[in-house]
Amino acid sequence: MAKCGWKGSGIKMFPSPVRNGVGRHFRLLSWLDFRGFGRVKTAADPVFLLLACAVALFAQESTVFRANVNLVRIVATVHNKAGELVGALGKEDFDISDNGVPQEVAVFSRQTDQPLSVALLIDVSGSTAKDLKFETDSAARFLHVLLAEGNLEDRVALYSFDDAVRMVHNYSHNFAALDAALKKVGGSAGTSLFDAIYLTAHELEIREGRKVMVIISDGGETTSRYDSHQALQAAQLADTVIYPVIVMPITNNAGRNIGGENALKFMADGTGGRTFLPSLGKQLDKAFDDIVIELRTEYVLGFYPRNVPLPKDPFHRLQVSVKRPELQVSARNGYYGEAEPRAANPDARTSVKPDGAGIRKKKQEN
Repeated sequence: MAKCGWKGSGIKMFPSPVRNGVGRHFRLLSWLDFRGFGRVKTAADPVFLLLACAVALFAQESTVFRANVNLVRIVATVHNKAGELVGALGKEDFDISDNGVPQEVAVFSRQTDQPLSVALLIDVSGSTAKDLKFETDSAARFLHVLLAEGNLEDRVALYSFDDAVRMVHNYSHNFAALDAALKKVGGSAGTSLFDAIYLTAHELEIREGRKVMVIISDGGETTSRYDSHQALQAAQLADTVIYPVIVMPITNNAGRNIGGENALKFMADGTGGRTFLPSLGKQLDKAFDDIVIELRTEYVLGFYPRNVPLPKDPFHRLQVSVKRPELQVSARNGYYGEAEPRAANPDARTSVKPDGAGIRKKKQEN
């Protein structure tokens, strides 16, 4: 079953308390969801054993195709050559392929009003200290516009990160409470950028609707336990679009963290987001304005994978394009779905499991 949509069965994330008292981490569980049986079957159940044997027999075939799959959902934006958003396309304008196999667009909507969950991540490490007030002031203006103009079900959570990752405020539509929390953020040395993305993605995993991560940082990375590939995988499993806002106090390459910038761009491209490189002031405000407009000019596409041979790699590569060559589509480049079983290790499965790392939370819910 594809790990692809907001309500699909298959691979799910469940919270598990961290015993060291610093927050909570997530463990990945996988099961077969037998709808209509009223419960999840266990290995001791004869029906489960019968179905498991049938799966094993089918796995011996030379070519295996997917059946009874979930809907794969894709959030996409389209720009013209001038960089302007294009919001008037129809279902017939889009083409989708799954591992190179053309698919039929089964679900289509534009300028979707589906509720948003936005995780705003703020780099509070030592390298950002002198610019932090300007960044949080711009972020507050961004949140005010986002929550004032959007769906009443939209929610924003605030995270800060230095050498640790903290939830400063839980998901809320209360701008006053979020603004007050923004004014209190602060940090110290060390930058766990990839950890922040990785752990925040697990928090977003369980939320409904569209999911977005906006990251304000200078691109520095010094203390993460996870790397950029693991962070990207967690974001893709959570169906999250990443928008890095890399503030540029230094414009020459000699003083910039080019590696961190490239990693953030890599993750934005992989999730269908967009990277911004503003300076402080008006450029930063414009970057946030552009994100709000983009979130209100999205297309939601969906397809049921057909005739796709099971790959060895559970990551299915997606290609989303439009028939007009002068337009450019931004959409995630793949999803995690079914793959050929591994004969050498029948218990092996795709997993994302932080080994005890967690988010330190200051509980504030509105």
